Amino acid sequence: MNSEASSTMRGPETQSNEIVSGQPLMDPFGRAITYLRVSVTDRCDFRCVYCMSEDMAFLPKRDLLTLEELDRICSVFVGQGVRKLRITGGEPLVRRDIMSLFRSLSRHLSSGALDELTVTTNGSQLARHAAELAACGVKRVNVSIDTLDADKFRRITRWGDLSKVLGGLDAAQQAGLKIKINTVALKGVNEDEIDDLVAWAHGRGMDLTLIEVMPLGEIDGQRIDQFMPLSVMRARLGARYTLEDIEERTGGPARYARVRETGGKLGFITPMTHNFCESCNRVRLTCTGQLFMCLGQEDAADLRAPVRASEDDQGLKQAIHDAIARKPKGHDFIIDRRHARPAVGRHMSMTGG
Repeated sequence: MNSEASSTMRGPETQSNEIVSGQPLMDPFGRAITYLRVSVTDRCDFRCVYCMSEDMAFLPKRDLLTLEELDRICSVFVGQGVRKLRITGGEPLVRRDIMSLFRSLSRHLSSGALDELTVTTNGSQLARHAAELAACGVKRVNVSIDTLDADKFRRITRWGDLSKVLGGLDAAQQAGLKIKINTVALKGVNEDEIDDLVAWAHGRGMDLTLIEVMPLGEIDGQRIDQFMPLSVMRARLGARYTLEDIEERTGGPARYARVRETGGKLGFITPMTHNFCESCNRVRLTCTGQLFMCLGQEDAADLRAPVRASEDDQGLKQAIHDAIARKPKGHDFIIDRRHARPAVGRHMSMTGG
């Protein structure tokens, strides 16, 4: 048995009770930080063309936080007012023994300290894990699907098998999980399929969220060739559907509309054409323990060092509070021909979305 599987997760009784401020985490702009996205691995079994290059070099295992360390950091955040945890990657379900982390974090759901534990996945491993995710208290999952054309799916993901992902959706729904489909709108690739994707997702009782390409990490080609403004896409959808804006929020950056013809929800994540920074309640932890206060900025705080320096959580809490005090007002994403390099050098698979 490997060391992560044999390790005992840190229980609530071992957490320090001291709190630096005694209040929930607040950034310099008065935004309460209640949402932590946690990348548990930079590895993925796909190589999506807008996310990474085909020949990726991934981190050595020794650089990664152990599952116990991830649990400890998440638990400190929960103790300081974070109400939602999203487990991401790379592809989180390819990490060895990942379900032990879900089982441990589920104690915060049972105690009422945490409102929601969710996961974003490409769906390739969902058939294998859906039932146990549900047993751990996960109520919903986000699954990335950009096309229902099997050949095109293979071209976009390079390594993906659409039938395997669709089987994962079946297993998730059988386990009682609510599913939201995430679709990146790609000019000249899937823009002609979006209205059919809406009908398909809503026909299965799944919500759909459209996402603009973001300038994160070096890829093969240029993102200006991929970029489709969602303002244009929404106008096109209006020829087939009646979209009625709704105020509902799920804790993330999406703005939602109700599709009158289907009754389903359609989300829009528009970091390029209309950023979502004014209400940002999120920070992101990488699998190496770097805390990014903004997806679109390079500033990060090292949480791995204080975790490994002491079994006491006071240093970790102080590092978190110091980091939140540096959270910027917003990001500076740019995609155009003059900016050939990505706005941010790290890949999305490192930060976890």
